[in-house]
Amino acid sequence: MTPMIVCYDKCSTCRKARKWLDAHEIDYAVRAIDKDNPTAEELRAWVTMSGLDVQKFFNTSGKLYREMNLKDKLKTMSDDEKIELLSVDGMLVKRPVLVLEDKVLVGFKEDAYAKELI
Repeated sequence: MTPMIVCYDKCSTCRKARKWLDAHEIDYAVRAIDKDNPTAEELRAWVTMSGLDVQKFFNTSGKLYREMNLKDKLKTMSDDEKIELLSVDGMLVKRPVLVLEDKVLVGFKEDAYAKELI
């Protein structure tokens, strides 16, 4: 399976991740999170594959996150409710999301990418 990077063109972290992938000559598919939002089903699978808490999938520095006052609201929400919320607007999802065959990486950490891809 070709890795898929779910990203946003205006996101500097997404650009860094793509630059790293290109520099290491790794083929990948691109999915624009602002045009093709992840479904709740995809997000559930990604959370499981990542081994992370669903909370780690939120873009806590995003404008929409702040506008919706999610810092406080998330504390009382179930994981299913959080996933449903993430599936409504891709701008709530932390980026980039790198989807591999059996693993999902959220955000860009060079050492994590190297461990999984090189």
